[in-house]
Amino acid sequence: MAKHFIINPKKNLISKEEIAAIEQDKIAVSQGIWHGRERKAKDAFIEQKCSLKYVKGKVIIKIDLQLKNQTTFADGTKIRLEREFNNFNRRETQPVNAIVISAEHIPEGSEILISHNALHDSNRIFSHESGSVDIEYYSIAEKDCFAWWDDKGELQPMKNYAFAYRVFKPYEGRIGFITPVLLENILYITTGEYKGKVVHTEKAADYVIVYQGKDGKEAQQIRCKHFEDEQPKENGIEEIMAVSEYLTGKVNAGELVIGITPENAKKLNEYL
Repeated sequence: MAKHFIINPKKNLISKEEIAAIEQDKIAVSQGIWHGRERKAKDAFIEQKCSLKYVKGKVIIKIDLQLKNQTTFADGTKIRLEREFNNFNRRETQPVNAIVISAEHIPEGSEILISHNALHDSNRIFSHESGSVDIEYYSIAEKDCFAWWDDKGELQPMKNYAFAYRVFKPYEGRIGFITPVLLENILYITTGEYKGKVVHTEKAADYVIVYQGKDGKEAQQIRCKHFEDEQPKENGIEEIMAVSEYLTGKVNAGELVIGITPENAKKLNEYL
C-alpha cells in the first residue's frame, strides 16, 4: 500500500499575539479540566458515609492521590506540582495524608500520616467506589500509621513512634557558609518518655515523613520506632538503643545543632 504526502510550500506566519492567545486557550482548557476534577475529588473526600469496618490490626482509610501534586503560596494561590516526572523518591512523590474511616485505636475522621509504601494494590479496597478517580480506599496495617492531628490541630506521633530531629556538629573554622556535619545514628527526641534527650539509634532509624501541611505546603517530620509499652512482634524492633547525657548536654548548651537537614539545623534555644 502506497502512501502519498501533500506538502504546501507556503508558510502561514502567525503573530506572537496569536500564538500567545492559542497557548492561553490551551491553559484555560487544561485548568478547567483540573478544577472540575478537584471539585469532584473534594466532594468525595468530605463525604463521611461509609459502611467499611476495620479488622484487628488494620485501619480503613481514604486518600486523595493528588494532594501532594499541588502547593499553596502565601496569598492562597495554588499551583500544580507534577512530582513524578522528575523525582524517583517515593517518600516525596507518594501521598501520605489520609482520613480514617474505621480503626480500633484512632478516632474516625482523624487525619493521619501513613507510610509512603502503604498505598499498594494489595491493600486497596477495589469494591468501594468513591465517585472520583483521585479518591481511593485502603485497608492498611496499624504499624503503617505514623502520626495524627489531635483536637488542638497539633501533629502527634502514633503509639510505638516518637518524633525527633537529627543532630549536627557545626563547623568551627573561619570559613563562612559551611554546613554542619551529621552525627550518624543519633537523634534528638521531641516526644514521649525521652523527650529532650539525645539518643543512639539503630541504623536508618531517622525516617522522614514528607507530607502536605495544613498551610497547603510541603512539610517534613522525622519519626523513629519506640515502644513505651510491651513491644508487639509485628511492629518490628526498638530503634532507640541508648540515651546519651553527654550529647544531650552539648545540644542544651548550643554546641550541637538539631534539624532535619544541614541547611535548616539550628540551636535548641532557637526552637523555643
